[in-house]
Amino acid sequence: MTDALTAALEARGLRWPAPVEHLEVAASTNDRLKDKARAGAPEWSVVIADRQTDGRGRAGHPWISPAGNLFLSVLLRPVMPAAHVPVLPLAAGLATVEAVGESGVEARVKWPNDVVVDGRKLAGILVEGLSGAAGLQAAVVGIGLNVALQPASFPEDLRDRSTSLAAQTGRPCAVADAAAAVLARLRVWYDRLAREGPPCVLAAWRERSVAWWGRPVEARSGGSVLRGIVQGLDERGALLLDLEDGSRVAVVSGEVSELRLAETGSPR
Repeated sequence: MTDALTAALEARGLRWPAPVEHLEVAASTNDRLKDKARAGAPEWSVVIADRQTDGRGRAGHPWISPAGNLFLSVLLRPVMPAAHVPVLPLAAGLATVEAVGESGVEARVKWPNDVVVDGRKLAGILVEGLSGAAGLQAAVVGIGLNVALQPASFPEDLRDRSTSLAAQTGRPCAVADAAAAVLARLRVWYDRLAREGPPCVLAAWRERSVAWWGRPVEARSGGSVLRGIVQGLDERGALLLDLEDGSRVAVVSGEVSELRLAETGSPR
């Protein structure tokens, strides 16, 4: 895998600036890379696994991780204003949408960390920070992308809610090629975020998002449900909801376990 990924990156004119570790099996590529980060691994270090035994998404949700799909984590050491860092998951989502677009798949981002095709989940992003006495020391960007997985192989409760590159294109896609595309686009959006700040990411993210603007949604947090009309994103990438009492709230991604369209035409 490492040789194939290096070749795919070099075909794009990229010589990767940090070590790439390939594992046949990992509990979690994010956990593995966090350990390496604490040991001083350089920025842009990568861990990629053929499969995971304890993969997870945001809020600790399990991520199905069989072989033939992409399980990738990238180490960043952001040198940018702290206010820019919360936008990293949105930048990673954009990178993933553009990467799968190279295979002819027209995907959209769904706040805060999903990549979907016609409502079916294609990829998920999990960004985890490592902090020390001086503040944020590193961020690990984990991306799980369904490459070869066929809907029939999903658990029954996920078959209508998940998809893959193979299912969308009708042809095989090499995991190394998918990884190279994701890494190349992540570098572009990370550099733009550092150089131009959140507005460029937020504007592009909204253009590539699911068409939920002005529509009622339900945001689940713990045992409560927040219902409102989606109006936009604030400068941190938080979701702005207008509630039925006339107030506006900013919902931070870490507070939400699920976001979906409300079943009724207006918030209750």
